[in-house]
Amino acid sequence: MKKLANVLYVTIPEAYLSLDGENIVIKKEEAVSMRLPLHNLENIVCFNYLGVSPALMGACAERSVGLCFLTPNGRFLARVNGKVQGNVLLRKKQYDVSEKNLESVPIAASFLLGKIANCRKVIERALRDHALLVDVQALRQTSAALKGILAVIPGCQTINDLMAFEGSAAKIYFSVFDQLILQQRDDFHFEERSRRPPLDNMNSLLSFLYTLLTNEVASALETVGLDPYVGFLHQDRPGRPSLALDLMEELRPVFADRLALSLVNRKQVTGKGFTQKESGGILMDDDTRKAVLTAWQERKKEEIAHPFLNERIPFGLIPHVQAMLLARFLRGDLDAYPPFFWP
Repeated sequence: MKKLANVLYVTIPEAYLSLDGENIVIKKEEAVSMRLPLHNLENIVCFNYLGVSPALMGACAERSVGLCFLTPNGRFLARVNGKVQGNVLLRKKQYDVSEKNLESVPIAASFLLGKIANCRKVIERALRDHALLVDVQALRQTSAALKGILAVIPGCQTINDLMAFEGSAAKIYFSVFDQLILQQRDDFHFEERSRRPPLDNMNSLLSFLYTLLTNEVASALETVGLDPYVGFLHQDRPGRPSLALDLMEELRPVFADRLALSLVNRKQVTGKGFTQKESGGILMDDDTRKAVLTAWQERKKEEIAHPFLNERIPFGLIPHVQAMLLARFLRGDLDAYPPFFWP
């Protein structure tokens, strides 16, 4: 089993990263602010403007350390990749299946089954734990509606049909998302999902967490030898990690939505950490971003019983396990891809 390694998040805009022997050196205004061994890291996520030295980029590529660049506000910019990993036959199989509707639809359906089931679990947990604080009837109706969509997903024959049901399920789920916000309701009031740009504080928090999850999933897919840019549910577009977006669908409710709700309900983030731009978009300040990243890393260390492996693993390894299971299915070792269902 793969071990859960460290992720370095560089949040200081004026920081510059370079390589000194086997160590990463982080400089701020020409002075060294941190030095740490490269071999202890699995990923480096940079929110800084100045960037990274070519030598460090090369070392990361050679050692399969993920290197991702985001804007200080969390918008994806680029990933640095080294040699393609894995068996070329696996990638050829992936490309072949992605072009065949009959073979790609069942995989895409599995992603959506996992997503919608996990959305239901988020709602059911709220009903179980906070029945006195939520609109029980509205949440039960939403759960029942999502259950109905789950029943028809396996019968879909095309990707367009699946995407239509995915859109309906998302609209139903997010229509009651505000009910799950138990604290700071004025600062984190949620009406609908908005992005590019996010138009309220909760959407800003969700978008940031979704970006982090996309990077984690893309790294996991590359590790097992799959191409994160060729998917089965999301259409291929230049620069779009379609397979990463596919696989993260089933993980969004568990990794991002639940964490966003916990951060708000526990008051680990507050409305003061968000500001509105002239364009209407909402930005997260440095302290809030650091608090979110800390909670993200702590969440990844928690253990969970994986329903397919029947063993306990750190939360942060779930993307790697699911990527491995997808690769095993494409190789013919499994009869179907088993999505992650939150136990």
